Amino acid sequence: MMKFLTKPVTLWILFALFILQTAGFAVIMAVWDFEVIDEISDPEKVRLHIAEMSALQKSVHAWTTATLDVAYPLTYGALFAGLAWRAFKPLYALPAIAVIPTDLAEGFVQVMALTGNSDLVWLKAYLTPAKLTLFFAAIAIAVAALGMEYLRRRKSKNDSLEA
Repeated sequence: MMKFLTKPVTLWILFALFILQTAGFAVIMAVWDFEVIDEISDPEKVRLHIAEMSALQKSVHAWTTATLDVAYPLTYGALFAGLAWRAFKPLYALPAIAVIPTDLAEGFVQVMALTGNSDLVWLKAYLTPAKLTLFFAAIAIAVAALGMEYLRRRKSKNDSLEA
């Protein structure tokens, strides 16, 4: 699996999917005029935000969460893990791997809340901050990995010119 995730073609495909999926969220939110509850961790604020949504907005949000927001952590998690593995030791891929089930669990809680069952919404108080912390750690490691790869290539080019 590590070899597959660290291949340049795999990373480029994951990057393209990441961009397309990110754009997909923006388009969906603009067309149906709502903000996603993915960054809201306070259960009462989640309930209030959902209460202010129309039935159509709730339905679209639930379907978006159950489809696009399931694919999203699989894409960005694999992308960030692949970049971390390529440049560093496997340990550095852990935040990218750990964010996947965290984001999926948060999505499950959100779909339940958006479809009228807010019994589990209290979990957002834990899942959302954990997801965001892992996501930002993973993206920071991925950016550092890209910087490391750039420096390695530059050094390699300079070494070959000096030979």
